[in-house]
Amino acid sequence: MCGRYATTRSTADLSAEFEAEPAEDLPELRPDYNVAPTKVVPLILERRSSDDPEVKHRLVKALTWGLVPSWAKDRAIGNRLINARSETLGEKPSFRAAFAKRRALVPADGFYEWYETDRLNAKGKPIKQPYFIHAPDGGTLAMAGLYEIWHDKSRPEEDDDSWLWTFTIITTTATDELGRIHDRAPMLVPQDQWATWLDPDLDDKERLGRLLVPAAPGALEAYPVSTSVNNVRNNGPELMEPIAAEGEPETDDGGQPRLGDL
Repeated sequence: MCGRYATTRSTADLSAEFEAEPAEDLPELRPDYNVAPTKVVPLILERRSSDDPEVKHRLVKALTWGLVPSWAKDRAIGNRLINARSETLGEKPSFRAAFAKRRALVPADGFYEWYETDRLNAKGKPIKQPYFIHAPDGGTLAMAGLYEIWHDKSRPEEDDDSWLWTFTIITTTATDELGRIHDRAPMLVPQDQWATWLDPDLDDKERLGRLLVPAAPGALEAYPVSTSVNNVRNNGPELMEPIAAEGEPETDDGGQPRLGDL
């Protein structure tokens, strides 16, 4: 699963890179080096204009991590729907409608995964080493997401605060290299497919399904980072800094991988 990531780009940076305009209700974006479920973070999505349905706008909009389906009775369900498996998107009631019409890009500097080492803690359980996984050139990752709009029926529809925008991150099988750390990874959408993925008029599940593939070999690198990231209260650039780690995943030749080998 993908349960933590970092997103530090400014509104101006995201607008320029994704050719998107800031949504009217977009708050000031601050760097977040330890994004966890329930946080409100920027996404890229495409919406039809309320004035002219024929016109579509690509937006930078802030959403809450943890998808709440429109039919849900309670928003608490979002705590369980932070990830969606690519293999069953067209089947699961929680994701089926969003997959057809409400797809998004989740911009990230990188994401964190935990590798279970052969070292034991004081309770005799394996120690998990966090890794930061990112693009080799330091560029923005465009993780595939789905979003929903949920209405709190205990409040009037005209109350803007009664509407909740939420999202989930789609995961797929990790590549052989990345799979040494964790067997799942966020699905990444290449830049030449952004328009296809975001298009709300496209509901061809077969065509969309062809985008749901693991990251190409060499598209990601990983290195160990401090266990400080384990605590969601810690949030600073030091969380993404590489450290030396023991008990790292082995390479095919039995050696320890260097930074960037994964």
